[in-house]
Amino acid sequence: MGRSGVNGFLDQMKSASALRVAKASAHENYAALERRAAAQAPAPPLRLSAAGFDVIAEIKLRSPAAGVLGEASDNWMGRACAYASAGAAAVSVLTEESRFDGSLEHLRAAAGLLAPFGVPAMRKDFLVDPYQVLEARACGAGGVLLILRMLSREGIAQLMDVALRLGMFVLLEAFDAADLAVAAVILALRTRADRGTVLIGVNCRDLQTLQVRPERFAELAAHLPKGLPAVAESGVGSPVEALAVRKLGFGIALIGTALMQSSDPAAQLAGILNTARAGGR
Repeated sequence: MGRSGVNGFLDQMKSASALRVAKASAHENYAALERRAAAQAPAPPLRLSAAGFDVIAEIKLRSPAAGVLGEASDNWMGRACAYASAGAAAVSVLTEESRFDGSLEHLRAAAGLLAPFGVPAMRKDFLVDPYQVLEARACGAGGVLLILRMLSREGIAQLMDVALRLGMFVLLEAFDAADLAVAAVILALRTRADRGTVLIGVNCRDLQTLQVRPERFAELAAHLPKGLPAVAESGVGSPVEALAVRKLGFGIALIGTALMQSSDPAAQLAGILNTARAGGR
């Protein structure tokens, strides 16, 4: 069993996600969706820089902690293009509907817009079934986020298998040292050739209060599995914060709220990248 039972929020999201799978699969079965996903043109690969620090920028219209960040009628598509032009390694797109105002159509639109820039879209959601990985690829996504806390090791491995077989990158999200230990076990069972592109993320948000606790990056840095790009999630929104996590060993930051609230996201993203990269020289 996964460890989501320790937290009501993830339990709610897991149940709602399973219901979405049941509803979607009633309209299109797994085999049909698999054929549609396999027929998609390859997505751009994750665009990591040799400069040593990157950002996965996020499209998120609402956050349970911060409230409304944007409306569907706003120019979020222009924001996605601004992220790409400013150097984002990928663009994360929330597709959860009830708490984040996301949709698969947002993912599809973003993937289409980002392709000419050579930047992949990543589906961020509370994924519980391989069907949802196929949905992401069918929408043009090049990556998915998987929450280690929500599923068993076998469940995570199944979703990873589908994603990697389709040429997608996988971001494994951890909240504590136990999650990171699970990731290490899962990865130890795979050969290097079989790993594909896998990232390990630490989300510093407290699952009980939904508040960010940036000190968790320092607390968990020593527990990160070796040999994987590490992603600092939540709690990074400024050049100073980006430089701080880089010094802890995180080569990537996933940034959502700060960029969604910015009046000039391209300039803010460029400033974050320039400062964090210069600080590592």
